[in-house]
Amino acid sequence: MAKAYWIARVDVNDTERYKDYVSTAKPAFERYGARFLARGGPFEVLEGPARKRNVVIEFPSMEMAVNCYNSDEYQAAKAIRTTVAEAEMLVVEGMDD
Repeated sequence: MAKAYWIARVDVNDTERYKDYVSTAKPAFERYGARFLARGGPFEVLEGPARKRNVVIEFPSMEMAVNCYNSDEYQAAKAIRTTVAEAEMLVVEGMDD
């Protein structure tokens, strides 16, 4: 089964309140086997517009990645995030080895 990845590009407008999003989302990430591969950090723009924060999260499968996003736990976190940050998010299926 191929892994799947959340890719998020985020501009945080309230860093203190964003911490509430992170802590509220944590149970969903734990429940669905999320593993952070990139979480902020330095980056270099190669093409197109950029946001200030970039995140890549690995999940065991596409189903787990989508279920995490749709879970009650993550939707509670999303309700916080949408008030303190602007973001684009998507999930992409990885390639089988």
